[in-house]
Amino acid sequence: MEAILALLFLPLSVFAFVAVLNAFTFPRLKLPSTPPGGAELLSVLIPMRNEAAVIAPTVRSLLQQTDPHFEVLILDDGSEDGSAQVALQAANGNPRLRVLKGQPLPQGWFGKPWACHQLSTQASGSLLLFTDADVHWQPGAFSALRQQAQSTRADLLTVWPTQTTQTWGERLIVPLMAFSILAYLPVLAVHHLPSPAFAAAMGQCLLFRRSAYQQIGGHAAIRHSIVDDMAFAYAIKRHRLRLRAADANRFIHTRMYQNGRQVLWGFAKNILAGHANSPLLLLLSSLFHLMLFVLPWVLFAASLFPWQPSLAWSSFLLISLGVLTRALTALVSRQRIFDSFLLPLSVLGMTLIAVQSVLWRFTGKTQWKGRTLTPKA
Repeated sequence: MEAILALLFLPLSVFAFVAVLNAFTFPRLKLPSTPPGGAELLSVLIPMRNEAAVIAPTVRSLLQQTDPHFEVLILDDGSEDGSAQVALQAANGNPRLRVLKGQPLPQGWFGKPWACHQLSTQASGSLLLFTDADVHWQPGAFSALRQQAQSTRADLLTVWPTQTTQTWGERLIVPLMAFSILAYLPVLAVHHLPSPAFAAAMGQCLLFRRSAYQQIGGHAAIRHSIVDDMAFAYAIKRHRLRLRAADANRFIHTRMYQNGRQVLWGFAKNILAGHANSPLLLLLSSLFHLMLFVLPWVLFAASLFPWQPSLAWSSFLLISLGVLTRALTALVSRQRIFDSFLLPLSVLGMTLIAVQSVLWRFTGKTQWKGRTLTPKA
């Protein structure tokens, strides 16, 4: 057993090193000292389906931006809760906002890529910002985005919003997104190595240069993708274009889900697609994380009765390394540091999500917002 713990020490050490490296090198949005140069029109593009509960504060936060050159286009994708009317009321007649009526979903498309494709054809800007209906923007966020995009000459700038979590389901699972990026993927490799293996993106904030978006085929090229952000990250890399990432630094924030059930369904929708639609790969990934972040806790408890000093100290070392790595990523991404001690519960929760995803896969009943999603074979 001690040999297994010794083997687990290597990947944990790598993750800890990557987290420390990213803590110092991951860019963060900041207000420019002077307004960004140029007057390129920024088109803010939001697909919306049954978002009446969240769209009003989003619209107000967008229209309060100090940036003088932007438009906001929202596509109502068959909402049944009056989302379009809520958005228009929140805009209070502001001409920057347009709400478009979505066209029927054609065969061979998933809903979100189709909605975003329609938005892109109606946008006037040379900068295309795809975001979600539940993402909120602090004043100056657009200026910070422009500055980051200009200074890095990004063809695609992707930004990780600060995640708001309240219920235990959210607190256990949602921060694992930041954990997986900050501990598993060096941002310097994302920025400077051409391999698609070093690619990452967050669909809550994708800022494209229109020419790059068109060069990679836009949403038509990823019409079958459930995880559209990663599909774009891979495409940008394959076309040898410039992918850049940044932390929102509280300029952009969102609460993705409202309860544990929504967390389960939302992550189960994406997790299998994030593992190349391979149940086997997802199984191996789940077992790996169970061994890495749950097994040491079990062995530590077992080593106390009877007392086994060697096993106790080995497992305690792994526990400490995992918790400290999770705590560092929580600090960087502005999450609750105390929740790092609940990492085993988070991993068990992700295992449950993986099981749900596989069940959906084999029953063909992956559900999201009233639609059945079936990955392309």
